[in-house]
Amino acid sequence: MSAVEAMPPLWLLQAAVAAVWLYEGFWCKVMGRSRHEFEVVEQVPFLSASTAHMLLRVLGVVETALGIWVLGGWRPIAAAVAQTALLVGLNSAGIFFSRERIPDPAGMVVKNAAFLVLAWVAAGVAARASVA
Repeated sequence: MSAVEAMPPLWLLQAAVAAVWLYEGFWCKVMGRSRHEFEVVEQVPFLSASTAHMLLRVLGVVETALGIWVLGGWRPIAAAVAQTALLVGLNSAGIFFSRERIPDPAGMVVKNAAFLVLAWVAAGVAARASVA
């Protein structure tokens, strides 16, 4: 069996990536199920509590949209670029403004890097499938 034949099916790769975005975006931020998320955003010095709350909801909508985008399979490389930009931006801002609220900043970066590898694998498989 070749490495390509051993690859999980595209739908499973996309579902795994989308599940993370839907959980983090919709459940944690839009539905407000993670107080920790708010505490991190609340540390940004130029945001009021109400602005931080609104920003968190907007980020949740953006993350939810990314999950739907990944599931839809439209322009997968662009989706991977968007996911990378958002995660790098969020991780950088979190470390810069809220380092003391993040229990393990290095662990957060390592986990998100691994997640982005999965996102790029899913995008690569989807892009190849659309050409074939």
